[in-house]
Amino acid sequence: QVQLLESGGGLVQAGGSLRLACAASGRIFSTHTMGWFRQAPGKEREIVGGISWYGVKYYGDFVKGRFTISRDNVKNMLYLQMNSLKPDDTAVYYCAAPVRNLKDSPSADYWGQGTQVTVSS
Repeated sequence: QVQLLESGGGLVQAGGSLRLACAASGRIFSTHTMGWFRQAPGKEREIVGGISWYGVKYYGDFVKGRFTISRDNVKNMLYLQMNSLKPDDTAVYYCAAPVRNLKDSPSADYWGQGTQVTVSS
């Protein structure tokens, strides 16, 4: 069993920044690929980014250099630094692990409860 707990969401103006954090506990292994997903109202869930245990990163096409994913394997923490936020980034953001098939139909076994990110124009 793995528990994932996100924090750091909130309301921010367009162009602003937020840093999301995810604390992992339970049978989480530092070798797991971890990732962030998001789901906006009326839209399908999509991958924001993923990071392997040795630090290889993948981002969704919409990120375009604005977001940075990182992890601390000692503390079992996952982070998402989001800069230059746009109203289209408004969504519930979920931490997930282990993430499989990052580039093609990504999925995960465990999910956090999600944290709301709202970007005002």
